[in-house]
Amino acid sequence: MEKRLIRKDALAGVVKRMAEGRSVLGPVRDGDNVLFEPLEGRDPELAFGNTRNAPKNALFPHTETLVRFLRTPRGMEFAADADEPESAVLFVRPCDARSFVLLDKLFDQEKYRDPYWVAHRERSTVVSLACAKPPYAACFCTSVGGEPVGAEGADVLLTDLGAEVLAEFLTPKGEALLPAFEGARPADEAADTRREEVRQAARGAIRSTIPAREVKPILDANFEHPFWNTLHQSCLACGTCTYLCPTCHCFDISDEQKGDDGVRLRSWDSCMFPLFTKETSGHNPRSSQKERWRQRVMHKFRYYVDNFDAIACVGCGRCVLNCPVNLDIRKVVSDIAKL
Repeated sequence: MEKRLIRKDALAGVVKRMAEGRSVLGPVRDGDNVLFEPLEGRDPELAFGNTRNAPKNALFPHTETLVRFLRTPRGMEFAADADEPESAVLFVRPCDARSFVLLDKLFDQEKYRDPYWVAHRERSTVVSLACAKPPYAACFCTSVGGEPVGAEGADVLLTDLGAEVLAEFLTPKGEALLPAFEGARPADEAADTRREEVRQAARGAIRSTIPAREVKPILDANFEHPFWNTLHQSCLACGTCTYLCPTCHCFDISDEQKGDDGVRLRSWDSCMFPLFTKETSGHNPRSSQKERWRQRVMHKFRYYVDNFDAIACVGCGRCVLNCPVNLDIRKVVSDIAKL
């Protein structure tokens, strides 16, 4: 594995060289928020805790064209959009990079393979920026199998060592970015030692923990427990928790047509919305927010574990920080553990 040390003030030049011939996405400041967006000539933000939105949109777009269709005298004609250029997804926090691996388990199975996700994944190179200091008290990545200085899901991992940044090129796609790191010097043993010190300190700084693995057998046995009757009562069904979540992946498919031209779209949806499970007959198997909140918890901590032996949560804390009524998934899981 290639390792390089580069001055922190040289990263802007690295980004510019990466942008030659590929689209570049990363964290940018927008008022009081840092958002994950296409840079389009803007300088990325480096002094940030985490972006308000997850970088999931880079690989699983909020709205995506699946196919275009045209009605002609000869019948229907179908066409796909042209392939997008290669992209670099920059300065992704380790929790968010790990979310790509968790979504791979769903979208890139041997039996069920989503070609749109796979195409985005193959065209994208993920450059992760380790959390030398965990940004928020709501972070709980270590409880769900993550690390603040973790490499899972990354092609390149950057770790801030002070005046310099250690770049570890983890995959062939990552190594293809080596020319962009002009002026970087080979990393020495002292850099590895310092990285390990940063990793241990960052891990020790995660104060928020939840019994994420322990609740699986409790959820198995308590689908009808009275606990679910009160959990949801303050929920507004706004969908903030799911839209900001790096691993939530519910979607809807719709056809839009004007004249003879039409397009089939895939758009994000949410299990927290009343219409998500409403059937054509009018019946809704999840008719209240009780069923919808139960589904969200069960999906992340029971069903995903059953199907993929992985918890569908990376502990980023976005749902905790941004819920307008302060529903806290950490407290929910801890309360379930006490049942």
